Amino acid sequence: MKLKNILLTAGAVCLLLACDKKEQPKLAVEKKVELQAEPFALHQVELLESPFTHAYEKDREWILQLKPDRLLYRFRKFAGLQPKDSIYGGWESRGVSGQTLGHYLSALAMGYDATGDKEFLDRANYIVDELAACQKAYGNGYVGAVPEHERIFKEVSNGDIRSAGFDLNGGWVPWYNLHKLFAGLIDVYLLTGNEKAKEIVVQLGDWAVNTVGSLSEDDFQKMLACEHGGMNESLTYLYGITGDKKYYDLAEKFNHKAVLDPIIHQNDQLEGLHANTQIPKLIGLGRQYEFSGDDSKRAGVEFFWNRVVNHHSYVIGGNSNFEHFGPADNLTGRLSTNSAETCNTYNMLKLTRELFTWDPQAQYADYYERALYNHILASQNPETGMITYYVNMASGEGKKFSHATEDFWCCVGTGLENHMKYGGNIYFHNQNTLWTNLFIPSILNWEEQKTKIKLETSYPEESSMKYTISVDQPKELNIQLRWPAWAASKPLVRVNGEMVEVDGNPSSYISIKREWKDGDILEYELPMSIHTEDLRGDSSKKAILYGPLVLAADLGTKELNPEDIPSFVLNESTLESALEKREGDDLMFRTVNVTKPSDAVLKPFYQIYKDNYAVYFDFMDEDGWQNKLAQLNAQKAAKEKLEKNTLDIVRIGEMQPERDHNFTGEKTEAGGTTEKWRHATDGGWFSYEMSLSDQNKNIALVCRYFGPDDGNRVFDIMVDNEKIATQQIKKNGQDYYFITYPIPDALLKGKKSIVVKFQAHPGATAGGIFGCRLINENADLDLSLI
Repeated sequence: MKLKNILLTAGAVCLLLACDKKEQPKLAVEKKVELQAEPFALHQVELLESPFTHAYEKDREWILQLKPDRLLYRFRKFAGLQPKDSIYGGWESRGVSGQTLGHYLSALAMGYDATGDKEFLDRANYIVDELAACQKAYGNGYVGAVPEHERIFKEVSNGDIRSAGFDLNGGWVPWYNLHKLFAGLIDVYLLTGNEKAKEIVVQLGDWAVNTVGSLSEDDFQKMLACEHGGMNESLTYLYGITGDKKYYDLAEKFNHKAVLDPIIHQNDQLEGLHANTQIPKLIGLGRQYEFSGDDSKRAGVEFFWNRVVNHHSYVIGGNSNFEHFGPADNLTGRLSTNSAETCNTYNMLKLTRELFTWDPQAQYADYYERALYNHILASQNPETGMITYYVNMASGEGKKFSHATEDFWCCVGTGLENHMKYGGNIYFHNQNTLWTNLFIPSILNWEEQKTKIKLETSYPEESSMKYTISVDQPKELNIQLRWPAWAASKPLVRVNGEMVEVDGNPSSYISIKREWKDGDILEYELPMSIHTEDLRGDSSKKAILYGPLVLAADLGTKELNPEDIPSFVLNESTLESALEKREGDDLMFRTVNVTKPSDAVLKPFYQIYKDNYAVYFDFMDEDGWQNKLAQLNAQKAAKEKLEKNTLDIVRIGEMQPERDHNFTGEKTEAGGTTEKWRHATDGGWFSYEMSLSDQNKNIALVCRYFGPDDGNRVFDIMVDNEKIATQQIKKNGQDYYFITYPIPDALLKGKKSIVVKFQAHPGATAGGIFGCRLINENADLDLSLI
């Protein structure tokens, strides 16, 4: 891994770390659960040249480009101190400002632990000093950048609690926001030894105890209806580093019973839930298991992991469509531009690592590899280091990457961390056993065993690995080589050139237990082949993989029509015989006379970042292809008819189109990336002035809604302050759906335009609205085709 643009040897890295790094603090409380496999500290693993090293470098450039004082803007301003620089754009200048700083602290701490890079440490220390000044200015232990935090938490503390899921008393997810700061400060303390970071987070924990610790159980659970991140995890860790049980007691209060109780009882009730809201709750439940030994908590975590990975995930390892879980084992119709939120996989990998330490099974490492290569690595633009909010599964679309300073989505925060910590999950150990989970070129410094292991490979470009063992004296070690679930046949193992007999099955470990001598060579070769994986719920739609890698069709940059997306019409051919490797590239394939409308180029999904692509493909015979063309033509005709009969349309959540329609509102927020929405909360409203295009009768309003939305979503729809409908949104089985509202001719007569208003009921939410338009009511439109 490069450090200050110099490629250091393993010895140089270790020497630097020995000189600069403090001994990392230990927990004040021993865990009641003995871990079966321990991860290595980041500084014990040096990454060698690979796509992961490159991803780290691009992330480092971005991290050091960002200015701490701009991230600290509202921390200082809300504490009554003069900001030292201007505020960043995007979410940092909106209602969730401050959440990025917590992730930034974690990324700095991880980067310092991994490389000893003093720039990371200096920045972390500077931010901690600034936060200490802000906390001192408040004087009550609080520190943060949550808008209106004093009002919100005073009301909550008094039992006045209102939430529609993403707001708490009108504030955008304040506990979620604060969780990032808790986590960042704890990471800085544990990974750099900064005692002031510990002091700040302890005082912040005391503030939390004093603010909500006395709430009744009912009121506390009511508060948890609003997304609150992994507060149960951070408070459990705070207990671990202090030994003060009041933090653990508060952590257990942060267990959201409406979600966690069914999971603990092995019931999958995830459909319709906002996916990433739930995953941190399970990470926290797992941390509590480690400190409590409560087996029911462990059972809940294991059940949740199995349901998400094996029943709710896409082939790339990601999950959710428009941020929500759908029905189990059914992803039909859920391939959109807003599928596979990157934050979700960040958290699922944290959860997977946790589970592996309890029970080192290959299934966990198999999933980790799948998601790491095909989602996390695929989520970064390798030229700019920018990241995706969604890694979309919609065929014919491309990835949408963040702006360096103008977005700061939740996935920007987790993205800053993702590429700092690759070395932490390659190897695990327990006494004299070593698990090799990932095949990333690296040097392991196993300090406890006075052993170094160098892994040299071009995997996955090639399927062979070479481990060189360096020991101070002969040592008996059990090296466990992962036999992946995707392996086409038995792996080959050689020690010092001699073949080793292999027993077992895919998704297991091959145990090589022997006395290792200095200079011993362990060679490992995994047979890779083409294979497919069905879209859950639709066996006619498949993804194609080569070994661990998802292959996507590279469709270039031009705008595509649905009929341009490749479909496999195999007839008598087999898939493997219909693919040719491109000369000079072992990971690129071309289809030969089996895809319509033309041949296609397939390459690893993580390598596609500029072009449009397809990950899932329709498999059919010739009749199926003709039927597909007929359906696409019908859909195209329906869309054209809708556009022809549209008088005016508001592209909700987009700045200029909303301005063009004289947008106004109160207690309203917009969000989304490619699919944008707007809602209003707690009696709030928003409105648009819409043109009648010289037509003033037989007009209807059409609104587009999101199928998984649920909860207290009740609102009135007004035209020029006259109510035309009251709408209550409840989840249904569709991703999106339209509702048509006829407008009485009396409200249109003699007018050139009308004002359409969405008014939330008190304590309820209006929307989200994903688009609205005025149409000719007599057009006989079939919106179900669109």
